[in-house]
Amino acid sequence: QVHVVDSGGGLVQAGGSLRLSCAASGGTFSSYSMAWFRQAPGKDREFVAAMSRGTYWADYADSAKDRFTISRDIAKNTVYLQMNSLKVEDTAVYYCAIDNGVRWGQDHRLAIEYDYWGQGTQVTVSS
Repeated sequence: QVHVVDSGGGLVQAGGSLRLSCAASGGTFSSYSMAWFRQAPGKDREFVAAMSRGTYWADYADSAKDRFTISRDIAKNTVYLQMNSLKVEDTAVYYCAIDNGVRWGQDHRLAIEYDYWGQGTQVTVSS
């Protein structure tokens, strides 16, 4: 059974950086597309970044471009989200999600396409 654990959140001042980690187990890691979503209080869960299986293409929401970087370490079965130049509006619970059936280019930005989720990690950016 696939198990996903995300971590690395915390409190940081605006302009600071954090690196989130997502460790997966129970599956063939290289065959999964992996993504980060976030949800702020009172808002819907939104796409942040994703990396495809196999080719390891990366895609980012406009809000994350040029500030966030998604990467994966196959040997450690871990995907990372490096977040730089953080803004107050980045405050949210961040969730890692993985799935081996996501159609890249069509559905990889949709939360419903991912079957396996981490428990979430809180990121709070203060002004």
